[in-house]
Order: sequence, then C-alpha cells, then structure tokens
Amino acid sequence: MMTNLKIAVQLRYGLSQPTDILAQIQVPDLADQLVRSQHFSVQNAQHCQDVAAENGLGVRTWIRVEDSFQCSYSCTVSVDRPALQIDMLQSVPPHLLPGDAVRYLMPSRYCPSDAFQNLVSAEFGALEGGARVAAMTDWIYYNFQYVSGASSGQTTALDTLVQRQGVCRDFAHVLIAFCRASAIPARFVSAYAPDVTPQDFHAVVEVFLDGTWHLIDPTRMAKADDIVRIGVGMDAAEVAFLSSYGPMTLEIQTVSVERLPDAA
Repeated sequence: MMTNLKIAVQLRYGLSQPTDILAQIQVPDLADQLVRSQHFSVQNAQHCQDVAAENGLGVRTWIRVEDSFQCSYSCTVSVDRPALQIDMLQSVPPHLLPGDAVRYLMPSRYCPSDAFQNLVSAEFGALEGGARVAAMTDWIYYNFQYVSGASSGQTTALDTLVQRQGVCRDFAHVLIAFCRASAIPARFVSAYAPDVTPQDFHAVVEVFLDGTWHLIDPTRMAKADDIVRIGVGMDAAEVAFLSSYGPMTLEIQTVSVERLPDAA
C-alpha cells in the first residue's frame, strides 16, 4: 500500500563569519519513493550548488553565506515499498557480495565493528541472516533507552553500548556495528518518517540481505514502508543534514512529516 507524505523543514543558524555549509536535506527520487513536488530555497546565499551524495543516492548542496544561514525545504513524496519480514531473509556469503556492498562490512568512525565480534558471536551465534538481524534489533530495543540529549556528536557505538541509552543515530550505529561484526553489510540512512517523537531528522539502518538493501529502524518508531530516505553512508559522519566549516549558532530548526490521504 502506497504511503503519501508531506515534508517541511525550516532551518536558521547564526554565523560569526562567512561560512561554507554542506546540506543534505533533499529527498531523492528513487524506485520505491516518488517525489511528486519539492521546493528548496536559501536566503542571501553567495553560492548554492548541488553535488552528488554518497553512493550517488541523493544530493548534497554546497552553500556559502555571510552572517546568517536560513533555508526552507518542502516536498510531497509517495512511498511504495513492501514491509518484508527481515527474519525470513537470507544473508549473502561475504565472498559473493557485490563490490559496492563490501565497503559496508568495514569499521568506521562511529561503528568500530571489529570491537563487537565476540559480543555478537556470544549473543547471536546460533542465528544467521535476517533472523540474526531481527534478534539483534530486538536486543537493542529492549536493552537501550531512548533519551534525548543523552549523546553528542562524539558518541560511538561502543559508548552507546556502555551507556545503554541514546537517540536514533546511536541505536542505528549499534545495529550497524552488530551487523558488520556478523559479516552482514549495513549502512546508515538519514531519513524522514511520520510518528517520530520528537519529530526531527531520523536515522535508520539498511542491511544487505537476499541480494539487496532493506530498511530497518531499531527504535521501532518508523516502519520500512513509511521511511523516506535522504541519503546513506558508513555512519552519521557521511550523511549529516548540515556540515558547517565554521561556527554556527542554532536559532530555528523544525521538521514536520505528515501523512496525506492520497498522492498530491
């Protein structure tokens, strides 16, 4: 069943000097998510240009501004994606993985998966493929607490494992580390989704099973057939909604995602 969504974003940051900003908030048009309309605007930009994002999925926008950064983005999108049972899917043996999936077996800045091999072997060693991913997702959900402000931009999956609390990006980083330690490619997905509390940019995971990528949300706030991808990467460092090459002060940041009765 198709899900139709209306997305709106407002961002305003104060700057103390001319600054280059790399934004990734626009929704790409993909086989399972059709962008029906969208509008992206930046006020008083000296420079504004789209460039390809990671894996060629979506775009980033280079923006050069002087004393303030203010942008708005809105779109309507139709998501047409089946909600599959992850536990029924099979893993692909590492030696048969396609080249573009191999990268997502490797440790990364926020997902030091090589440090998790003993844990995942002890906890989930009897399971394989999608059944193992489902069990790891359940383990994270039942053992971690979602706490706004519990982590920072420096928090890794190891930190979250110790603290047993965090936000969506932390839950995603732990699941990615678990999957990679299990020889299952996994990547970070920045996304929009309804029913996220508090409503904001959301972070979920894609795992490579049965020869393709499948969305999964370890916070359980979003279902695969409701998620709108913005971009993908090794971890949050590669798909931040804003990367600033100079100091910024948050003034306004709002994200809304609403269901529509039918396609706009």
